[in-house]
Amino acid sequence: MSFSFSLQQSLRCVSQTFRRSFQNGAALKPVPPPRGEITTPRDFLRTIGRSAETKVSIDSWEAFWRTSGHDLRKAGLTVKDRRYILWCMEKYRQDVPFKLFVHEPKPKKKVRGRGPRVQDGKFIRSRRAR
Repeated sequence: MSFSFSLQQSLRCVSQTFRRSFQNGAALKPVPPPRGEITTPRDFLRTIGRSAETKVSIDSWEAFWRTSGHDLRKAGLTVKDRRYILWCMEKYRQDVPFKLFVHEPKPKKKVRGRGPRVQDGKFIRSRRAR
């Protein structure tokens, strides 16, 4: 009898740990109030740049802040866009000014290869005496 009781207790403990991982994290976070010139989700997306306002179309302020990464994935956003939008949303929740966290995407690399053997896009051969 005590064996089944301890088994139930351990299963209950395990189920509580997994239950938390299946919840929507965005639903648990507080919805920040609109500040300054940011009054709609479209204004927010336009301010963070990277043409995010064309990629996401959510009209309600409450629904925008309850959006999770899975919802953005279903909307067809790339991983970089999803991560950038969610990161900017978290910074806005923390009341960080836009000038401190909004930035353009990293430019594409122009030179292929790594290390000192490739410089200015040209392969550099060894100059040692043979």
